[in-house]
Amino acid sequence: MTARRILLVEDEAAIREMLHMALEREGFEVAEAADGQQAQERLAEKVPDLILLDWMLPGISGVELARRWKKEALTREVPIIMLTARSEEDDRVRGLDVGADDYVTKPFSPRELIARIRAVLRRTSGHGEEEVLEANGLVLDPASHRVTINGCRIDVGPTEYRLLYFFMTHPERVYSRSQLLDHVWGGNVYIEERTIDVHIRRLRKALGGKGHDALVQTVRGSGYRFSTQT
Repeated sequence: MTARRILLVEDEAAIREMLHMALEREGFEVAEAADGQQAQERLAEKVPDLILLDWMLPGISGVELARRWKKEALTREVPIIMLTARSEEDDRVRGLDVGADDYVTKPFSPRELIARIRAVLRRTSGHGEEEVLEANGLVLDPASHRVTINGCRIDVGPTEYRLLYFFMTHPERVYSRSQLLDHVWGGNVYIEERTIDVHIRRLRKALGGKGHDALVQTVRGSGYRFSTQT
């Protein structure tokens, strides 16, 4: 996986700019939206790892967007942090009731918000952002974005890196091409499913120099699996 992607939905340009810069400094990839329509367009491009959602938006409110996204299969698992000037208890309860994972009231410091983002990501992903993954001497370090085999660094393209990260965090399970497309590329990405095969071949080639290409296995008629078992 590359940098965690944050969708920032906020209608005030000054706040968007400030948060965008703060998030990028912390290593996040940021997509912006000023209203619900733009947010839907960003979601169609790529599903984020987390959504920062302002309560008060032009047109449809952040609360209604959160309610909608928590019902849709594509976005129901994406954590949402509500941003709002509403500090009353009833408002906080309402925001959490529609599915928000956290609630941050304005004004807030970027440092506090980033700490809350990392806490939500740890809680919802089930593992730490910086957790090093290892299988038979193959090591993927998300903190440094490096892949090594028996201590030797190997070159892996960005898409192949995301594929490998997904495989290593979901071992021993078979995924179809369409499932890999959804999980690794995001929903509504219009590429041929056979493109998956091209990236699988590139990943195997990168791993093959050290004899680890067999970890990425083809399951005929079903898809692909990452396994240390033959």
